[in-house]
Amino acid sequence: MTVIYIVLPLALLVVFAAVLAYVWAARSGQFDDTKTPAIRPLIDDDGTRKPD
Repeated sequence: MTVIYIVLPLALLVVFAAVLAYVWAARSGQFDDTKTPAIRPLIDDDGTRKPD
């Protein structure tokens, strides 16, 4: 039963850190562009690779 005194604060700390990371990412604009990553594989590159 005493293990709950260690596990519960650690779990709350992990949840708090995850919430802080999400809020930081949302405020810094990480989720602004949701369309470009989906179409990036469809965009042809400019042919800068040279064939071997």
